[in-house]
Amino acid sequence: MSRTRGFLRLMRPANIVTSVADVLAGIAITGWLVSEPLDSRFFFPASLLCLATVGLYGGGVVFNDVFDAKLDRVERPERPIPSGLIPLRQAALLGFILLAAGIALAFSANTISGRLAVLIAGAALFYNKWSKHHVLAGPLNMGLCRGLNLLLGISLFPFQLDLWWQVAIVPIIYIAAITMISRGEVHGGKKTTLYFAALLYAAVIGCIMYYATLRDTLTVAILFLIPFAYMIYRPLYLAMQNPVGKNIGLAVKAGVVALILMDAAWAAAFGSLITAGIIVLLLPLSLKLGKLFAVT
Repeated sequence: MSRTRGFLRLMRPANIVTSVADVLAGIAITGWLVSEPLDSRFFFPASLLCLATVGLYGGGVVFNDVFDAKLDRVERPERPIPSGLIPLRQAALLGFILLAAGIALAFSANTISGRLAVLIAGAALFYNKWSKHHVLAGPLNMGLCRGLNLLLGISLFPFQLDLWWQVAIVPIIYIAAITMISRGEVHGGKKTTLYFAALLYAAVIGCIMYYATLRDTLTVAILFLIPFAYMIYRPLYLAMQNPVGKNIGLAVKAGVVALILMDAAWAAAFGSLITAGIIVLLLPLSLKLGKLFAVT
């Protein structure tokens, strides 16, 4: 059981739930879950995309620990690989299987989705191996993974990508902010970085409000944006007051899990209250998993 738990710890289950929320938000942006009657032919490919992101995200975070194995022996020896619970080769094999499964499932939905999955896997590996420690490239690279994940949901209807590709910029900004903050988890961070992240958070909220205004859904979207803002800003404010590793870690964890509320706001902004409700139901699951398994 301890080894099974070790493999699950590598996959960051709470984070995986947020990646499914991304795909559901992307699907909502296409308008499929808004129109009546719903075409049941797309339920199966939509399910494939949700499963695909599980593999892609899970594989990506496993390789994060694979490439960080030497560093973790010093900074985070309790993790499964440096603690000796999971051998490095077995972890790498798990990561490969998850990424391959994610790509295969996406191709099963449609060719464009499959190509996006390849890009997501490539961006995740590039981040883990090369860009992670670069001041600018790292956060943008990590954000790109989430932006592509949102597009993966939109690719349920490939022609919609030409209409809504620009929405991927929003999660890129948001995740870039979280990634910048996360660099202070071990040794503490700088207040200037936290203030800059707060500005980026505000820009993200403003962007979603803009799209909601265009579609005359602002009132509904705000119902999700308010708890989203509270969830991300409260721990960020505490970290600003005292930017030690523990406080920054809490801000990062809240930022990751709050992605679910952001995705619900996307769905509401595009008029799909059904999807917004489904996405919100993922929040308690992610919070529960976050207590059982590390988010960062």
